[in-house]
Order: sequence, then C-alpha cells, then structure tokens
Amino acid sequence: MLLQRARAVLVVIDLQVRLFPAITDGSFVLDRCCMLIDGANRFGVPVMVTEENPVGLGHSLPAIAERVPKAGVHTKMAFDAAAEPEFLRQFNALGRPQAVLCGTEAHVCVLQTAFGLRACGVDVFVVADAVGSRRVRDRDAALMRLGRDGIRIVTAEMAIFEWTETATDPAFRDMLKLVK
Repeated sequence: MLLQRARAVLVVIDLQVRLFPAITDGSFVLDRCCMLIDGANRFGVPVMVTEENPVGLGHSLPAIAERVPKAGVHTKMAFDAAAEPEFLRQFNALGRPQAVLCGTEAHVCVLQTAFGLRACGVDVFVVADAVGSRRVRDRDAALMRLGRDGIRIVTAEMAIFEWTETATDPAFRDMLKLVK
C-alpha cells in the first residue's frame, strides 16, 4: 500500500523543548520531521502536532511551531494520542484513512499512538528516520515491534515521493530540493 496525499494526515508527536535534548540523533530526527511537514504543507496534507504534558515537557520546538498553525497543536496526557477524545475527533473529522507518524519517543508515544490509531481502523505508517528515543535500542525495538505487528515502516523520502507520485507533478522539483 502506498501513501496518498489525498488520504493522509501527518502526525508529529511530542517534539518538545524539554524532552528533545535527550533524544539520540535529535537534530537528524528534527530535520526529517521538518522535511515531512514542509512536504505535507506543499501537498495540502493536514498536519497534527501533539504535545505531551506541556507543563512538564514544554511546548513544541520552534522549528515545528513555525510550520504548523496553533490550531493544529493538541495537548495530551495519554501516551496514545488516539486515547485523547479531542485529538481523535479532529483526526476523524479530516476523513483521511492514513496516518503518517513521526516524532518522539519511538518506543512510548509513537508506538502507542500507532497501535491506537490502527485499532480505530486507520492505516498507520511510521517514518523510521523521523522518530527518535533517548536510547537507540529503544527506538530500534519499537520499529521492529511495529513492523512485526503490522504497522508500515517507511522513510521520510519514501513518504515525500509517494505523495509526489510522478516526476511531472508541479511540486516534483520542490520535493527534490527538500530531500537534498
């Protein structure tokens, strides 16, 4: 199954100021998440951002906040964003059956949100190079478990080019610049 821009929602999970410094390869993860947001914005793919307990972990990193309208940011206390009624209501209101997940931490909030959305009938794609954890072994274990249990694992470039579809798309050159 390929990602389709008319069917997808990008969900950026918990890239927050107090958690981010502890994430292994955090700057790479952030770069990939920003690339996905920029691609989503170019293609009209809705972007939802979550913030886990922002009183304790702070708000989204500036690089995320400047790319997404405040209305797209959802506060949560549950690790699984789909367990938050308002998040799930707004996700479902978009009427799109695919969720593309990126952010932190891969083995906690990303993993639980992936399984939560899948339980709601959503086709879930986790972007392997755009998720992170404090420890590499936790991220790797999460990706292995997600893939084994039926969640689709993709890369940021896979998502961008699946949304682009053809080299004749007017956005093709923009996407080439974005991924380089």
